Amino acid sequence: MNLKDLWLAIVGKLLEEFERAQIITWFKNTAVLSFEDGVLNVGLPLPFFLNWHITHFSKITLEAAQKVDPKIKKITYQVDIALGEADSRVIDLLKHFPDKKPRKLPNKNEKRSEEGIISKMFNPKYTLENFITSPENRLAHAACQNVAKYPAENYNPLFIYGGVGLGKTHLLQATGNEIMRNDPSNFIVYTTTEGFVNEVVDAIQARNMNHIRNKYRKVTVLIIDDIQFIANKDRTQEEFFHTFNSLYESGKQIIISSDRPPHELALLNERLVSRFQSGMIVDVQMPDYETRLAILQYKCQEAQVFINQEVLEFIAFNVTSSVRALEGILKQSIAKYELEHTAPTVKSVAKMMKQTQKEVKMIGFVVQDPAPRSAVTIDSLIDSVTEYFTVPKSDIVGDSRTRDCMVPRQVIMYLAKTKLHMSLAKIGQLIGNRNHTTVMHSVKRISDQLKNDRQLLCDINAITKEAGIH
Repeated sequence: MNLKDLWLAIVGKLLEEFERAQIITWFKNTAVLSFEDGVLNVGLPLPFFLNWHITHFSKITLEAAQKVDPKIKKITYQVDIALGEADSRVIDLLKHFPDKKPRKLPNKNEKRSEEGIISKMFNPKYTLENFITSPENRLAHAACQNVAKYPAENYNPLFIYGGVGLGKTHLLQATGNEIMRNDPSNFIVYTTTEGFVNEVVDAIQARNMNHIRNKYRKVTVLIIDDIQFIANKDRTQEEFFHTFNSLYESGKQIIISSDRPPHELALLNERLVSRFQSGMIVDVQMPDYETRLAILQYKCQEAQVFINQEVLEFIAFNVTSSVRALEGILKQSIAKYELEHTAPTVKSVAKMMKQTQKEVKMIGFVVQDPAPRSAVTIDSLIDSVTEYFTVPKSDIVGDSRTRDCMVPRQVIMYLAKTKLHMSLAKIGQLIGNRNHTTVMHSVKRISDQLKNDRQLLCDINAITKEAGIH
């Protein structure tokens, strides 16, 4: 078995333990560099992969490797930034492990009762399993798990409150998904308070309140989002009060969300507040830094994109208003990556944040303003490239011929020629007294590689932006 087939077999074993999205994200452009004396040397394409693999994958990767070949006794890791889609050592994971999503059937998850009640599955991306818990939301998550398993038995009604964008809707829909999965015979109606109010208004105009009563009083689970908007709407509150009582007395589960606890809903009918307080009341708050970082890492895996760990830490450190805002900044970063072929940096993300929030804290993150174009020199270019690839400057201008140094050195030569318009001889002289033929070969190699290597294109675009080169 050659090295590529060996690695393909090992990754295949890992797919039995991890989700496909995780494997595609963290094993893309990896390869076995060597296998000698029982030691398997695995190459990783980016520096921040190293800690992640050592922390999360090393033990189980070794177990998978030993199932494929018992002669493997140890796995070592090495960052090799030359690894990419065009590298012959790399296996095409998307080709070998295609996404086997089932074909969607129209209305597969919908049911219609004799009374015209429509029960449908919620957004499938919301599950209780992928809701990342923290001390700030653990109780709410546990309550939803209990309700999903035992509807209308322990926590009825279940009242979830918290600020905007903290995950209330995720919990509501995830609970509905889980209830339906546990018992597909359930009829679940999910609506926002605005939707409920509009239906009441339409029924009043049509003089057909029976339609509302048939729909909402004959379900097994009723989920209402943002109940605070029912305040000061007396007719709607009256109808909801009777609907609530009917369902509760019939042993049906009711789940409600709000932006504040029941006793703070000042314009709500006291009878409704009393009903809400009779069940389980739980809150969700902004998760701590570690949980925010975990959310960002999970979302990157889900989107199958690579974003530098320091950038994710910077986002998690600064965005403290809501999980929705946290995901919003990440989505903008991913869009920039995909549309402009520019890898997000702390600097570019900071600029993005300043458009949506007053203060961006730079504590612990060293970010320098890019030099103006007139000030860009070969020295500043070398500094930008070595900082980006995290390799010592002495190695770049020295004699080292390791792959960790070769690619950054070739990138410097390419940018010096194409962006700074320096002569081949001058470039070679300033980078270790190399001859102009070596420089010419490096420039051509990077030019050719850019035609097929999207990651390298993103890297070079990020470097030029950081260095102030246009």
